[in-house]
Parts: sequence; structure tokens; C-alpha cells
Amino acid sequence: MSETTSETKAKKKTNLAVFIPFAAFAALAVVFAVLMFRPGRDITEVPSMLIGKTAPEIALPAIEGLTGRDGAPTPAFDPAQFGGKPVLVNVWASWCVPCRQEHPLLMALAEQAGVTVAGLNYKDKTENALGFLGRLGNPYAYAGADNSGRAAIEWGVYGVPESFVVGADGTILYKHTGPLTPEAIETEILPRMTGE
Repeated sequence: MSETTSETKAKKKTNLAVFIPFAAFAALAVVFAVLMFRPGRDITEVPSMLIGKTAPEIALPAIEGLTGRDGAPTPAFDPAQFGGKPVLVNVWASWCVPCRQEHPLLMALAEQAGVTVAGLNYKDKTENALGFLGRLGNPYAYAGADNSGRAAIEWGVYGVPESFVVGADGTILYKHTGPLTPEAIETEILPRMTGE
């Protein structure tokens, strides 16, 4: 028996319909590839819904036993106490390898005029946090223990380390995901903190 013309057309339509999902997937893959690998894309940039909004006003207890360079206890992390000046909020942990990598940059930043660094210690043991800062130095003018991780969630943290520039008016101006780099400090952080 020979196939009729209408049966042949129906088979061709069915065969073409099989390729539609594949074609749609291929088109989406091309769009994502173009967006991911476009020239000049900053891979450390993770969008934050908090940019331009008031920083979360979550106070954290001080890291018990932590002292500053002057030997005085380091005050607790409380955005209400930042005193109307720009602050770099750094989210860190002693178990975080990239946090060790960026630490010398934080120490250098803390020495610069007009720069205040506040630390949010994420899900860490007090003795480990103290050991980390005891060996590497304490760059923090304020530091708080976020043992539950709740404050980090409010700040929109994806992982450690992350840093936020909070303006004098309490608005989040910038977010840096991953360890700080000299380039990010020069081009993104210092201009927002010192107005230079």
C-alpha cells in the first residue's frame, strides 16, 4: 500500500516538531554564552538588590576578647554607631582561604585616612576568629560575631568574603564579591569612601 500525500505531509510535520525544543535550547545557550563571556564583564560582580538602599540595621555582639591596635576592646558591629561616615563592611571567617588572601589589603586600607573598616565575622568560632586576627592583624574599627548567619542573609551575602561600601547616609553604595583586589580598591572602593 502506498502512502497518501496527506499522510506524508503529516509525517514531515511530526519530524520537524521534534527539532523545535532542541532549536529553542540552542538559541538560549547562545544567548547565555554571549552574556557570560562578553568582553569587559567583571566576574566578581554579583548584582545586589541592596545597592542604593539603606544598610540593614542589625547589631551584632562584639567578638569577645578582640582588641584593636591600641589594646582597647574592638566595639561591636552596629551600623547605628558608624557615626555618619563611609564604612567598608567586610564579611569574613577564619576558615575562609580567600579571606586570608585579601587580609593584607584590609590592613592597608585601615591605615588610610578617611577609611573605616567594619567586620562581620560569619559563622565562626570565637577562638578561631581571635587566632586569625591575632596572627594577621585586626583592621576592624568595629567587629561583630554573626554566629547564626542571619545578619549575612540580611546583607544579601552569597559567600565569604564579601565587602560593602556604606555611605555616610547609611546607603549601600557598592558590593564586592570575593577577595578584594588592589584594582577594586583603587577604582571602586576608595573613590566611594573618600570622594577622591
